[in-house]
Amino acid sequence: MSAPTGDSATAAVSAEAATSAEASAEAVAAQEAVSAESSAPAAPAVVLPSVVCPACGTSARGDSRFCEACGARLVPDPPASSDPASSDPASSDPASSDPASSDPASSDPASSIPAAPGRPGPGQARPPCTECGGAVAADGYCEQCGAKAPAPRDHLVDTPAAWVGGVCDRGRVHVRNEDSQALAASLEPGRFAVLVVCDGVSSVPRSDEASLAAAHAALAVLVAGGPTGSGPVVGDAVARGAAWSGLLDRAARAGDDAVADLTAPGAAVPHSAAARTSAAARTSAAPPTPEGTDGDTPSCTFVAAVLDDGVLHTGSVGDSRAYWLPDSGTPTMLTTDDSWAAEAIAGGMPRAEAETAPQAHAITRWLGVDSPDVAARATSRPVTGPGWLLVCSDGLWNYCSPPEDLAQLVRTTAATVGGDPVAVAAELVRWANAQGGRDNITAALARLDAAANR
Repeated sequence: MSAPTGDSATAAVSAEAATSAEASAEAVAAQEAVSAESSAPAAPAVVLPSVVCPACGTSARGDSRFCEACGARLVPDPPASSDPASSDPASSDPASSDPASSDPASSDPASSIPAAPGRPGPGQARPPCTECGGAVAADGYCEQCGAKAPAPRDHLVDTPAAWVGGVCDRGRVHVRNEDSQALAASLEPGRFAVLVVCDGVSSVPRSDEASLAAAHAALAVLVAGGPTGSGPVVGDAVARGAAWSGLLDRAARAGDDAVADLTAPGAAVPHSAAARTSAAARTSAAPPTPEGTDGDTPSCTFVAAVLDDGVLHTGSVGDSRAYWLPDSGTPTMLTTDDSWAAEAIAGGMPRAEAETAPQAHAITRWLGVDSPDVAARATSRPVTGPGWLLVCSDGLWNYCSPPEDLAQLVRTTAATVGGDPVAVAAELVRWANAQGGRDNITAALARLDAAANR
């Protein structure tokens, strides 16, 4: 804004008056400068600029690290190393720039998700409307018929290696997919794999972001312990088991830190003694509500399974699960739920009754600032024969919980669609949707054959 001027009669004022006017103008300009300087820093705190996902074109909050629609990373990765030693066929660490941990087969769990049909890549146009074939606008709605295009994150497929794969699906009831998976595997079957699944708590805000951030943060910790990671696990069976137990706990805490980054300052005291437990715990499968459980603290479950040197190592917080389903022998649930239902079963209630009770999905531990405890429950067991490692959310096991029943379902499915893990996972998701699809569904699988077991 310029200094105000007088009318034509003031043109003949004395030099003294002109000097006074000039001084006044300078004072006004100085005041403007002070005002602009004092107000400039406040703007970014009020409005965060949005960013556009390079993979699907969806707008996201300026402080987002991953795209809510397709899961792609919004924060640029570190520049790739030109060192020939950076080629690593056995791991995929999305956060480390360590040359030893670079893997062309699965370098970034977000980028390892193959493009789904109709998913635009960088520089590509959006696919046509599935209802009428018309053009889909930037807001995701058809310009001709107004139909909403499916969100890319509604159905995601990840296959870091031919023997490992997973499918993550929105289901039939929820309006968005709040499950996330992050997978990594060696190209050599049975050598090394990491499968992480997180299920966002639907009754709180930003649960979809929480699960995505937690899954990728946990994966980064675990792939570092792989054979060619930045800190490979070594030693005898006892030492390796202890090391993986510690890494699984670190992975859960890294996921918890990632969820905490999404929480509004002052919303809750991290892991305070006042955190709710048991009957007042969170319900992971509840549909979203306007107020939610807390209203302002994102949270999610966590489960991870690591195959290393012929041994399965698992860790969990919440009620997402890992199963070992051998081709012959006794199927096993490798994890223990943190839930009302699990406590009821431990107290003698039949599984079928406990898992169908109204409060069955109330979880007693989770990742999030108001969780009473985020230490991962860690277990280890050797693999002695061929079979399937399954890591899943409750959207699948809710319809088939006992290990024996789930093993039969997986065997029947594999016999129908073949032994490709992605094909089996996709059919398990389709089956869960056919049962009602009341929750988001994630099924991540690793196929272990006898020749691959060490």
